Amino acid sequence: MSAILPVNKNTRIGWIGTGVMGLSMCGHLMDAGYPATVHNRTRAKAEPLLVRGATWAASPRAVAEASDVVFTIVGYPEDVRRVYLAEDGVLAGLGAGRIAVDMTTTSPSLAAEIFEAARKKSAHTLDAPVSGGDVGAKNAALSIMVGGEAEAFEAVRPLFERMGRIIAHQGAAGAGQHTKMCNQIVIAGTMIGVCESLLYATRAGLDPQGMLGSITKGAAGCWTLDNLAPRILKGDFAPGFMIDHFVKDMGIALEESRRMGLTLPGLELVHGLYVEAATAGHGRDGTQALFLALKKLSA
Repeated sequence: MSAILPVNKNTRIGWIGTGVMGLSMCGHLMDAGYPATVHNRTRAKAEPLLVRGATWAASPRAVAEASDVVFTIVGYPEDVRRVYLAEDGVLAGLGAGRIAVDMTTTSPSLAAEIFEAARKKSAHTLDAPVSGGDVGAKNAALSIMVGGEAEAFEAVRPLFERMGRIIAHQGAAGAGQHTKMCNQIVIAGTMIGVCESLLYATRAGLDPQGMLGSITKGAAGCWTLDNLAPRILKGDFAPGFMIDHFVKDMGIALEESRRMGLTLPGLELVHGLYVEAATAGHGRDGTQALFLALKKLSA
């Protein structure tokens, strides 16, 4: 592989995927002074960045041709495959020594496939999924889990530090995605516990706010209680992270677990409940809308 280009104040940033998360994340890099070239399937969603001075590119390939480090955060594994490996994809335009960083949650095997395809072009890729939702993205407080070459990781670290607070290199290509699967497995179990707790409190005649005041600082304390339980009580089911995407993530984790000979009955249960929630019309709501599906079961 070619030597990795160092990151400095003149580094040109490319960004593909300006949705709920990507818009804030790219914005932090622009705030730090890095010039950005952006692309999104729907141009209107990139408009806030264009107004701030970002340059529009017509394709992922055009983004890569204009950039030293390209970031992507899109929806599904098939989107990642198209964005990277299509004729007008990132790898078609990524020069030797340049780095592409996929921050989508996708399959570890796809991350490894993209890494190998880039290596043949003397370019470099990292898989760097994140946790923290829309709040973490807005506050530059994400947890970033990275797989790929250690040298590429160290080169990009200054850019990661503009977007997150917990940044860790987990190993070879695909290791970042495996770590994110561990994260999603924990979230699945936590989310059902939080939603069932709120249902129980309501049925028992408790003041849910008062109940939360008691349990959030004890052994039950967690990010979901602090950030999503209050939204549920307000009837706010807008997506920080959509149910459709969480169903996708849990499906990847179950597929990987089967490949490794693991049985994860808790994850299978929560995955099935979320599939029901999506079928009931909540797919584009936030993951906290599991509460509505569970409430319906107890109606």
